[in-house]
Amino acid sequence: MTLANRRKALGYSQESLAAALGVDRTTVGRWERAETELQPQFRPKLAKLLNVEMAALDTLLPKPPSTPEELAGLSLRDSYSPGDDDMIRREFLRLIAVTGALAAIPADELEAVADDLEQGNAAAFLRMNSHLWQVYQLARSKKTVQPVVRDQLAALNEDLACQTGPLDTLCVAAGDLFQLAGELAFDCNRHTDAAASYSLAAAASREAAAFDLWACALVRHAYVEMAGRNYGEAVGLLSAAGRVAKRGDSSLATRQWVASVQAEAYAGVGDFDSCERSLDEAETVLELGNHAHNGGWLRFNGSRLAEERGARYVQLGRLDLAEAALMSALNQGALAQGTSLRRRGSVLTDLAAIGARRGDPDQVVTFGREALRLARQSSSGYVARRLQGLQAEIGSLARDHRVAELGAEIATLSTA
Repeated sequence: MTLANRRKALGYSQESLAAALGVDRTTVGRWERAETELQPQFRPKLAKLLNVEMAALDTLLPKPPSTPEELAGLSLRDSYSPGDDDMIRREFLRLIAVTGALAAIPADELEAVADDLEQGNAAAFLRMNSHLWQVYQLARSKKTVQPVVRDQLAALNEDLACQTGPLDTLCVAAGDLFQLAGELAFDCNRHTDAAASYSLAAAASREAAAFDLWACALVRHAYVEMAGRNYGEAVGLLSAAGRVAKRGDSSLATRQWVASVQAEAYAGVGDFDSCERSLDEAETVLELGNHAHNGGWLRFNGSRLAEERGARYVQLGRLDLAEAALMSALNQGALAQGTSLRRRGSVLTDLAAIGARRGDPDQVVTFGREALRLARQSSSGYVARRLQGLQAEIGSLARDHRVAELGAEIATLSTA
């Protein structure tokens, strides 16, 4: 039996196994294809997830290719291109996404946007980008937005090549749009694509000396590192983001967003004091008023501070502090109708994780089942990934049949 066969027999997708291990899906794929060796730090946890002895784990792992012919075959597999069915599906999604984007634009603006794009007006790209961020946030399926973002990038590339508008404005539009492209990739668990998009966003923003936009690109890149549990690397990125943000507009919430994400990175490395200082700095966003964010590439407004504080305390293992903060978030309406599924699912998963660490199966099942329901309602992979992280914490509680059933259902979720 191979690693892939054992994974499938236990009901894991590559995405769900990767989430349980805290690695990217592509890493699991590379292990299964013998492109990289299984690192020692992942061996005990992988053996536990696959329910095999450590000694038996090596028998599941394929041997790495050793001949030029084998390596060439590996390259051919990597260059696989989708078939006709996939191309038809992409075209269908593109049409849906374009229709959805145009429908989101007020009728009195639609003609003006079309005219501006025809004339190569650089400001029109910024207006269209703003609309695309709104469509992205409202879309039940984030992937449906991807084709129209691709089309917008193609149009922007033409203008950049011809320089039919002010170069600084076009670079700002590029930095903005690359961040949205990265968000789409990250939401689909394509972390390498997301990192590439955020790097391009940072480069374009730097070219335009758009410091807040540049800092936000670095923050988003840090999220990619944290998704791979590379918290030390994220701390370095966020330190750079903080320095860039200080050169930006102090009336915007960029510095506070940097601090909020720094708190997550510090929690990841177990630095409680630095985490607390960053959370306190993030709370100064409440002093900035209602115009400190733009609803697009900068969306931090402090509305989630209580639940973010709770999530950081969960990371740090400070369960009493975590529960108090999360219950405060509930009292502030974090689970109210109209709140995003992503936000509600995050709070519920954190509360279930507290139950898992306390050995309380009732709490795990109560909050975990509700989060599972939200994950199924949402086509975004975010809540599913959070739940698959919870699955790794269930441990001995799986002896309770309700917890075991919950774990089995979580394993079937897709994060793609």
